[in-house]
Amino acid sequence: MKSIVILGSTGSIGENALRVVKSLPGQMRVVGLAASTSAQRVIEQAVEFGVRRVAIKDAAAAEMVRELAAEHDIEVLCSDEGVAELAGSPDADIVICALVGLSGLRPVIAAIEAGHDVALATKEVLVAAGQLVMDLARKHGVNILPVDSEHSALFQCMQAQDASLACIQRGTGSVPSEGPGSPVKKLVLTASGGPFARQADVDFDSVTIEEALNHPRWKMGPKVTIDSATMMNKGFEILEARWLFNVPVEQIDVVVHPESIVHSMVSFVDGSTLAQLADPDMRLAIQYALTWPDRYPLDISLTDLIAQQSLTFYKPDELRFPCLRLIREAAVAGGTMPVVVNAADEVAVVAFLAGRLPFAGIWRVIEATMRAHVVRECSSLERVIEVDQWARSCAEKLVGMRN
Repeated sequence: MKSIVILGSTGSIGENALRVVKSLPGQMRVVGLAASTSAQRVIEQAVEFGVRRVAIKDAAAAEMVRELAAEHDIEVLCSDEGVAELAGSPDADIVICALVGLSGLRPVIAAIEAGHDVALATKEVLVAAGQLVMDLARKHGVNILPVDSEHSALFQCMQAQDASLACIQRGTGSVPSEGPGSPVKKLVLTASGGPFARQADVDFDSVTIEEALNHPRWKMGPKVTIDSATMMNKGFEILEARWLFNVPVEQIDVVVHPESIVHSMVSFVDGSTLAQLADPDMRLAIQYALTWPDRYPLDISLTDLIAQQSLTFYKPDELRFPCLRLIREAAVAGGTMPVVVNAADEVAVVAFLAGRLPFAGIWRVIEATMRAHVVRECSSLERVIEVDQWARSCAEKLVGMRN
């Protein structure tokens, strides 16, 4: 039986992870749950799944959790340090990280240093600190397994032949994913395209908050929805794939695929391209990360390609969506530049949602923050935090200047 800690248990990834655990009785048990503020729900989850240890990030919510936990004999940890302590619990086998933003970095490092595999749903961890995290994973011999549907799709395509990825499979892969003899020619991430990819005549300076939040396929949180509208989410996924699969960004493409049936593709040097197809359901990627290398039944319908009738793909216009270009520039710059992009994007998106910045101002603020940064080596957690704080301050000043 596999023992699991879920960080971000009250969000959509966490709730679906618990559904997966419930659907596989006798295969998994939950030994820890962490949330940011949802005191009532995290205790309900702990009681339902027999969890004796929870962590809450928010200090105010921690007091409520302690009151609710007292009658159930549940230990409560609090603050960022408490979440990191939970991630390093000695009785865990795998830690699911679905925390928001860079708050996931410290607990992921704690989990790796404790020797636990990590099922990663928090993009920012690898976007901002990919080199640091993957070096630690190799040092401690642990697996970083993707939970995002696109990266899970790439991983599943890789499993279809003997090109096991050294960065995921404890350095035992028989074929490297880059360099001489690599079987991988290209990774192809698919994108829904957000609300604007198929609109030819968009004045991005005049886009309203309501228009940007009107995603044609998904209902997501506001930050993720705006990142989808700017296509920054795909930029982040390029960086995430670069570190997960040890493939240069020059070999990672993005295609817009409005039907969202093909979750990603891998092209190989012999001309073959393998794709992973499924009706969208986040449980599939979560379950594969938790049960890999095995597959277990899951109560979702098989994709009906006859009913689907057609699948369409087209190249995104990087002139209209500069965030894709900025991400590639950040990857080339390396070091701390991806930290800057991630932080500036968060500040700019918040400013746009508050009506303080036009939609096109999001990528302008990101680019200006990048230009102001002197790249340094991304060598430690402390360095990441320091640069993140600098970039947020710089981006906030730029927002104010634009106002």
